[in-house]
Amino acid sequence: MKLGLINSAWLGTHVSLEEGIRNTKKLGFDTLDLQLDPLDVSPKDLRLAREVAEEVGLPIVSVCCVAPGLIDINPPVRAYNLDRVRRHLDLVYGLGGRNLLLVLGEYIWQREVIPPEVQWGWAVEGLRDLGRHAADLGLEIALELEPFDESLLNSVERMAAFVDEVAVPQVRANCDISHLHLVNTPFEDVAKLAGRIAHVHLSDCDGKVHGDLPPGRGCTPIKEYLAAIRDTGFDGVVSIELEFSPEPSRILDWVTEAYEQTDRIMRELNCRA
Repeated sequence: MKLGLINSAWLGTHVSLEEGIRNTKKLGFDTLDLQLDPLDVSPKDLRLAREVAEEVGLPIVSVCCVAPGLIDINPPVRAYNLDRVRRHLDLVYGLGGRNLLLVLGEYIWQREVIPPEVQWGWAVEGLRDLGRHAADLGLEIALELEPFDESLLNSVERMAAFVDEVAVPQVRANCDISHLHLVNTPFEDVAKLAGRIAHVHLSDCDGKVHGDLPPGRGCTPIKEYLAAIRDTGFDGVVSIELEFSPEPSRILDWVTEAYEQTDRIMRELNCRA
């Protein structure tokens, strides 16, 4: 496996886009994930990210996209979001990446009014369309398991069922280790995603609330989950996800700590290439 960082770690701090990429390389990370929206990023920033990453030798692997509108009740909103995600896929392709990390939405109105299976069906239909576009570009879509009560994909079982129902090989799963912990996933259940994992996110939490903390700051059994993921045969990228540091002025220390702790765990498991 390789160890990456999502550049959202630097959001809200004094660290610029270019400085963040250079810091990522200096700290020893193998790869880079970007949180960029093709409808929002400037051409200058897009070119800067691509050129600096290439200059320092940091492959861009994934771009993150949150698209709850894919299961919106309004057809025009769903259509808009399908187009937006397609443009994200085009962005990944242009950056030479491997996958789009996609976050789906939540059931609305406490699963009342609209039958939950209808929203599920909208998501399946949309991902089949997007999966075909990904296939045309030689990319994958990695769906994130979200640890919230009303999230469509909030368990290993639901993730596996969704990926199987979409039935497009390019639509796969992202395993977020702290999210697995927050939904009380037994280590052995990770095996249910064997052959379906495209990407991994890693962070810590307090076991109760979504946290995105450096390993060791919470109670997530990171080593055990990572071992279970390794045992599925996954040998891709593990990207550290850190957002909204409580001390933005010390963000470099925060990211350094996360790198060192994760590197140690991966080497103890003998799974870092």
